[in-house]
Amino acid sequence: MEEDIDVTTRIEGLNGLSCECKPFEEITNGHSNHKPVMNGVVIGHSVKDHTNGSAPLRSLPISALKQNGLLQTLAAEDQPKPAEETENAELERARQEWDALENIQPVLTEDSNPTPLIPFNEALQYFQTTDLGDLLKNIQPTIRRTGLAAITHFLFGPPRLHRELLEERDLVFAIAQCHVDNSQPVHMRVLQTIYKRLIGSRLDCPRYGSHWENIGFQGTDPATDLRGTGFLGLMHTLYFVMDPETLPLARDIYKLSQHPTQNFPFSVMSINMTRIALQVLREEALSKECNRRQQVVGVLNEFYVATYLHLYQLWKTQQKTIADSGFVLKEVELFAKKNPKQMLRRLEVFLKERRAGGIPRGTSPDPQGQQPSPSLGERAARAGTGQGSKGKEMHFTGVCDLPPDMEGEARLI
Repeated sequence: MEEDIDVTTRIEGLNGLSCECKPFEEITNGHSNHKPVMNGVVIGHSVKDHTNGSAPLRSLPISALKQNGLLQTLAAEDQPKPAEETENAELERARQEWDALENIQPVLTEDSNPTPLIPFNEALQYFQTTDLGDLLKNIQPTIRRTGLAAITHFLFGPPRLHRELLEERDLVFAIAQCHVDNSQPVHMRVLQTIYKRLIGSRLDCPRYGSHWENIGFQGTDPATDLRGTGFLGLMHTLYFVMDPETLPLARDIYKLSQHPTQNFPFSVMSINMTRIALQVLREEALSKECNRRQQVVGVLNEFYVATYLHLYQLWKTQQKTIADSGFVLKEVELFAKKNPKQMLRRLEVFLKERRAGGIPRGTSPDPQGQQPSPSLGERAARAGTGQGSKGKEMHFTGVCDLPPDMEGEARLI
């Protein structure tokens, strides 16, 4: 294609007219200045040439070339006449080169090398092996009580968390202090995984942009919405969308969040569910269940999902709108603090019924998710073996605590 061949080809058109094809110039920048000539007239737009005043020799778009009689004739599967075989072979090669140029498509780097999804356990292991020592000095994992309140809580309150679970509990509050770090691949993979699992996309998305608003963040940067929960807000959402048992529920809630009248910001509401779960853990209302299962992270994850399920059912059945969000959040928080065991039991029943009913409508088996997490009963059955506890394996050095002014508040963060 780089060599200018001075060849004039004349064939018999469909209408009996003589048709000449003279290649005038080379193909440059993916386009050709080749001009078909029919009966001595250049086929093209008659626009004045500003250099010599005559009609310029302009190239036609590939689509236009395909529509003229010459290429239609070449594209037909008629057998060529013996006298025309040599000339038509040259034209056929030229046509194939045209087609090759037209079919060139840009390659998306995201599509060719997308960021791999990250399972919850892999992200958790990253924090378990990260130095969080400076942050651990500032955490407040329990409510500080004095005087009569402290005595009453000691005598009549919930049991204290087992000593072997304290490290795991502290890790949770450490993660709640951590900010999103663009230089950490794990942080970026968590963000990408949440987006792709909710949207159902294979492609990565930019770190900043209005697309984050599509999944319920308030602006172009998800990190600005993580006040009060830190990276734990993203970890809970990651667990929600990566567990095959809870993913259908997450997508149901996301679908409701896009409702014309009952819409709400999915991710911001999720962060509020994390805030409530952290407060219940801090008030030691989950200590009994954590002791029974010998784990903290797993119990808190399920309590987060149970809290979001409770809000979802209230929102959907009572036709709530964003104007009701403050009242609904307050109601959910009060119920969660008073009835943590009932909340977990409701989630267990909900998931059991969903499993019994097979694959929910509109969902499909998900090969990309992590292995199904054990049911509540299975976890309880193996709690005595200590398989759910990772406290003795953890070595931390850093954590962030919830701001005191966020405690007890019920509002969209």
